[in-house]
Amino acid sequence: MNRISEFATLLDEAARDARPVAQIDPDGRLSLDDAYAIQKASIERRLARGERRVGVKMGFTSRAKMLQMGISDLIWGRLTSGMRVEEGAPVDFGRFVHPRMEPEIAFVLGKPLAGDVSAAEALACVEAVAPALEIIDSRYRDFKFSLTDVVADNASSSGFVIGPWSDPRHDFGNLGLTMNIDGRAVQVGSTAAILGHPLRSLVAAARLAAEAGEPLQAGWVVMAGGATPAEWIRPGNAVSIEMERLGSAAFQMQ
Repeated sequence: MNRISEFATLLDEAARDARPVAQIDPDGRLSLDDAYAIQKASIERRLARGERRVGVKMGFTSRAKMLQMGISDLIWGRLTSGMRVEEGAPVDFGRFVHPRMEPEIAFVLGKPLAGDVSAAEALACVEAVAPALEIIDSRYRDFKFSLTDVVADNASSSGFVIGPWSDPRHDFGNLGLTMNIDGRAVQVGSTAAILGHPLRSLVAAARLAAEAGEPLQAGWVVMAGGATPAEWIRPGNAVSIEMERLGSAAFQMQ
């Protein structure tokens, strides 16, 4: 087994068993290409077990998130059907190692979108937008990782919850939002924190996915990235996002 397969197996089993593991690249010796190859191989193991590819998530797209993580690189991960959580549904805390959540806006594509595109071209391919929450959960012990570590670990993506879909023709570039735990606002922000406008994240997703040979497909979801710092979540927490004009999304951690 080569090191790509070895690390992919390690991270896939850590995610499946909700078991923390040591960093695979604490000294930053892996290349970013190696890290994405590990991520791809790890996700392919999920697909082989019957999950379906349903989209892409973007990471480190807000200044708040970059400051929180001390990293300025735009990264991305792959979404599968096994990561989707129905809005309002209970979620088993045992699925995760040390989960956090972050508020986002999600796109669903009505048309394929690939390569170097403009914001207008990207918007023309969007069928709808929605408030969303992403559950992030690094498989690494103590939530400690290098850039290549986190990329290999599917950019820490573990689950996503999407609220009601809305017409994308209404401006969503600077919508106020709150992220709430047990009815209390723990973060307040705006969609403008996502690269200045969430469409820039979609443009980046189109380019990066195409460069990887996996262009964005009609029907796929693109999670635009966190608009505020992430928050820890614990068993029993009721978690929600309230977004100006677009509504809310929620789940209950059990």
